Amino acid sequence: MHATRQFRRRAGATLLAALALGAIAPVWATAMAVSPAQFLKSGDGRIAYDDTGGSGPLVLAIPGMGDLRSQYRFIAPELAAAGFRVVTLDLRGHGDTSVQWNDYSAHAIGRDALTLIAHLGAGPAIILGNSFAAGSALWAAHDAPAQVRGVVLLGPVVRDAPSSWFARFALRLGFAGPWRVWFWTTYWNSLFPTRTPADHAQARAALNAKLHEPGRMEALWTMIGLSKAETAALLPESRVPALIIMGSLDPDFTDPAEEARWLTASLRARLLMVEGAGHYPQVEMPEKILPTLLDFLKEQHAEARQNPVTNRGP
Repeated sequence: MHATRQFRRRAGATLLAALALGAIAPVWATAMAVSPAQFLKSGDGRIAYDDTGGSGPLVLAIPGMGDLRSQYRFIAPELAAAGFRVVTLDLRGHGDTSVQWNDYSAHAIGRDALTLIAHLGAGPAIILGNSFAAGSALWAAHDAPAQVRGVVLLGPVVRDAPSSWFARFALRLGFAGPWRVWFWTTYWNSLFPTRTPADHAQARAALNAKLHEPGRMEALWTMIGLSKAETAALLPESRVPALIIMGSLDPDFTDPAEEARWLTASLRARLLMVEGAGHYPQVEMPEKILPTLLDFLKEQHAEARQNPVTNRGP
């Protein structure tokens, strides 16, 4: 299994907290209300997505694994108000997207993004990808450079790292029994180190409800076990304009600043470090990322209008 060292270390800490508190139990709160999803056939399943509509430039936002498309609920309205058409989708096996797939890789999810862009007839798009889905944004740009105008990578996890035997054991134990949804949502909760949004309890309840559906945790477990080696090997070939947004306190990395510097250099990208934010800066501190994000989106759109025919392929 090739989950990152940082995730396994955090998983170990989560397990220890569970044992100490005697808190291995599901959360039975009422799920947060979300907008009705639209659906699109892709590969051997069905993708769920939301669409703000309109004729503006397309922004396609993909959440990280173990989360929902509502992850972008604070920035999507702001982007739409600025004139962009914002589409958010659920990953394979997550949220309202179907459960059973033959492939849960970042590359496969990148293909789903391209299928959705083609279906909407609104490309090229700028793709936002959080955590694991940062790799999906890069794969989509690699496979169809004419359809991806730029990428925004939030808390990007795009390479493997070694892990200790204890962390691997803790992760397996955390997913081994009826406490596994609690285990994941507790870990997820730990990724907001400074503050949580006003609707955090509702968001956690919604995530909890979805993860209790049959097959959801199996899909997540499969995704966690996938190597990111192919995505890491892709980085030197990338030519798409990129913005990296990293929280300075992101618990998924031993040294978030160093990881951000490495990826910025690898992609020749721009970097925004968000002081005090964790793994979900777009949720924890949306007001700190919106000015830079909007500048990047507007700049890429303006450049595309000036140079409508480009080839950024490797």
